[in-house]
Amino acid sequence: MNPDDLKQMLDALTNADVREFALRTGSFDLSLKRGPQAVNAAAVSPTGPASFSAPHTPAPQGPASVGTPAPVSAEPAPTPTASEPAPVTAPAASKGTPVKAPIVGTYYASSSPDAPPYIKVGDTVSAGQILCIIEAMKLMNEIEAEAGGTVREILVKNAEPVEYGQTLFIIE
Repeated sequence: MNPDDLKQMLDALTNADVREFALRTGSFDLSLKRGPQAVNAAAVSPTGPASFSAPHTPAPQGPASVGTPAPVSAEPAPTPTASEPAPVTAPAASKGTPVKAPIVGTYYASSSPDAPPYIKVGDTVSAGQILCIIEAMKLMNEIEAEAGGTVREILVKNAEPVEYGQTLFIIE
């Protein structure tokens, strides 16, 4: 790989907002990790008889900055101290079984915009009952209750994107 190809690859990764990238070929291994400040070259190590070198780039001596640094924030990130409690990610009052998103997609509370939602807070549901739809790649996936109970919380809004493993509902 020549230096121009490497620069093109770094530009494409930066434009695509890729945070981590690894490439292994017969002649070298390249691993890039990008944090909030810059694109960092974690390791560039030749593994074969041919080695990669860029005449205008010095060899890295540990993690080195590659590419254009990202804008630096004027405010430092807050760091918890020993006297401060760590932030709580889930409310302590939530009791029950969480229903998590099995796929990444868009959450829909009903089968169509004018239809009533499948469930509301306080509804009693049974195992196998449809709770919502998650659209992924233009496919509508019905999400069913694994167990019966009462809907205590609905944690997402209609037409909101959801991640894999994100809690959608609490059923008690």
